Amino acid sequence: MSWSNTKRARSGYARPVVSRRGFLGATLAAGGGTLAVPPGFVFAEASRFGARQCPDPFGGGRLLGTLPLSGRRAVEHPLGKMLGEGLDARLAVDLSTLTPETLVTPTDRFFVRTDVPTGLDARRPWTIRVRGLVRNDLDLGLDSLAPLVVPMGVHLMECAGNNNPANFGLMSAASWAGIPLERVLERAHPLPSATRVLVSGMDAQPGRSRSSLPDASWVFSLADIERGRPFLATEMNGTPLERVHGAPVRLLMPRWYGCASIKWVTDIEFMDDSAASTAHMREFARRTHQDGIPERAIDFKPASIDLAAMPVRVEKWRVDGSIRYRVVGIVWGGDGITDSFQIGFTPDDTYAPLDVCPRPRTNDTWSLWSYAWRPQNPGYYQILLRVGDRSIPTRRLDLYFYIRGVQVDEV
Repeated sequence: MSWSNTKRARSGYARPVVSRRGFLGATLAAGGGTLAVPPGFVFAEASRFGARQCPDPFGGGRLLGTLPLSGRRAVEHPLGKMLGEGLDARLAVDLSTLTPETLVTPTDRFFVRTDVPTGLDARRPWTIRVRGLVRNDLDLGLDSLAPLVVPMGVHLMECAGNNNPANFGLMSAASWAGIPLERVLERAHPLPSATRVLVSGMDAQPGRSRSSLPDASWVFSLADIERGRPFLATEMNGTPLERVHGAPVRLLMPRWYGCASIKWVTDIEFMDDSAASTAHMREFARRTHQDGIPERAIDFKPASIDLAAMPVRVEKWRVDGSIRYRVVGIVWGGDGITDSFQIGFTPDDTYAPLDVCPRPRTNDTWSLWSYAWRPQNPGYYQILLRVGDRSIPTRRLDLYFYIRGVQVDEV
């Protein structure tokens, strides 16, 4: 693999931060006159997906409220509040409040999976050690890397253990700036035998964790790095990275589960294909859809997030004297772009097309969708999503992982 200027230019690192202005409103409020459109017509963020506006079947109606979503094994706990400490710390986001103007999560509300390690002193000069199969061992101070910091755009991050159907709130999106990892790696002049890169961080905690192992680290192939374009993040939402989110520097691997985006990066090591998988990788093997728990890093598949979708709220409306419902949700993940979504309301239901309008242009972050729904009878409904193009990997959707339910009492 060549770490050349030509390849960097082709990769296009300095992607602009997207604007969220110009989106057709009415996700939470009524719009203009009533429009005759088919059920299932979807609204999307015009600023990211194009300028074309989409009709609103709830125009002229009145929002009566929202219905709570639930699910099997749901655990209710405060949202937006840190629970636990150290490796057991968790802060979940309230996704039910997402609107077109809040798709970038404020830093103080961004989800947390692991709190600041004991002994971290972000005030001292921070050095990243680069070792292994290289011609030059390096000790890189962050000050020396500062001129390489560029805007990286908006990226979503999701915890691989995001499994609580009460909220599925261990995911967020932020605007990042940082140093493309390739720019750092090329300084060490790796040997021809180097095929993999181990990135390690500082997260040791005193005492025994109930849920996690210390010493977060992940081994990436050079192909993973070239394809995924990871970066060392130093800024988040326009300000320096905060300690709880990995300051002074963390890795961010776009479109991979958060377990691979190592916080508090201290070490980078070039390795060959004999490298063992780390304890951290083995801990998350099942959650990242590995075949068993591989002992070698070469046998690990990328911890990538497949294309996924789920509802985040169900709105109850009165339109032209009738009760109607709008299911609002998000779509994220995957390597390709598609608008071929389908929605159903029981496992045996006939799925209806969920037309995304306009078609998404990026999968670096999430997108909002909505569906006009008129249930025939009161009752409890399960909301299921799938992708019509069955060639697209959707492992968690296939397992009904993000299934959520809603009780409807009035139709």
